[in-house]
Amino acid sequence: MMYPLVLDLADDGVAVTVTCRVLGFFTQAFYKWRKAPLSQREWDDAHLINAARDIHADNPAFGYRFIADELPGRGIIAGENRVARAVFPGTDLIDLRQASAD
Repeated sequence: MMYPLVLDLADDGVAVTVTCRVLGFFTQAFYKWRKAPLSQREWDDAHLINAARDIHADNPAFGYRFIADELPGRGIIAGENRVARAVFPGTDLIDLRQASAD
């Protein structure tokens, strides 16, 4: 993300408006990000990924379905699809289902 770069350049004396214009986004978006750098969904996803990695570390044979079943015991409610997207980013869910069927 480019917003931390804007902060670094602002510390070096480069105007925020100039940096945003050069990088191709509006200053309003930067100031909105600075007010709340992480959305609630990003925060929840980070906790989901950490818990899923802990579960997977306990038994590496666990797939996304079993991880989704174990998460409520750790206080995280998430469906299988969300767990699959979070744990295996960039992988199509259909590919995961076909791999588990083989």
